[in-house]
Formats: sequence, C-alpha cells, structure tokens
Amino acid sequence: MTNEHVSKTNVREQYEYRRKKNAKEMKLQVVTFALMIFLTLIAFMAVGFSEHIPVKFIAPFILLLAIIQVIFQLYYFMHANHKGHELPMFYMYCGAATAFLTILAFCTIVWW
Repeated sequence: MTNEHVSKTNVREQYEYRRKKNAKEMKLQVVTFALMIFLTLIAFMAVGFSEHIPVKFIAPFILLLAIIQVIFQLYYFMHANHKGHELPMFYMYCGAATAFLTILAFCTIVWW
C-alpha cells in the first residue's frame, strides 16, 4: 500500500515537472518565432528604404539577418540545444567552417 502511494506521488511530480518544462520550452519557441518575424520585417524594411540606404550595405545586412535566423532555427526549432545533439552540431559547425573557408578562398583567388 505504501509503495502504491509513493508511486502515484512520484508519477504526479514527474507529470508536473514535464508540464512546466514543456511550457517553458513552448514560451521560448514563441518568443524566438516572434524575434524571427521581427528580423524578417527589418530585412523587408531595409529593402524598402533602399533609396535612403546604400545598396552595398543592404546585401551584407540581409545576409547577417539570414545567418541569425538559421542559428535560431537550428537551436530552437530543431532542438539542437538539447543534450545528445553535440556530435551532429560538431559536424554542422565543421561543414559551415569548410564552406566559409572555400568561399573565402575563391573570393581571394578571384580578387587577386
């Protein structure tokens, strides 16, 4: 009888813990989504005000906003910030570094 009571209490505590954890994660995802929408609106506004902003500034600015959004999507919507995702993230970082170095090398070769 005592084990049954402890088991029911333990199940209830686990349920409450998961519920709070899921609510916190959902709140974080909603905030991240709103931030991504805000970044998209900033990109549209940068293009909309292209007569006031130099074109050489707009393209790198939009690329920077795109990189920030990719990072948000990886970490919050694809749950890359959870435990157990270290190895796939290592491979993604290595791939991004390789792509960056390749583009840098090609740009260097073309410009010089």
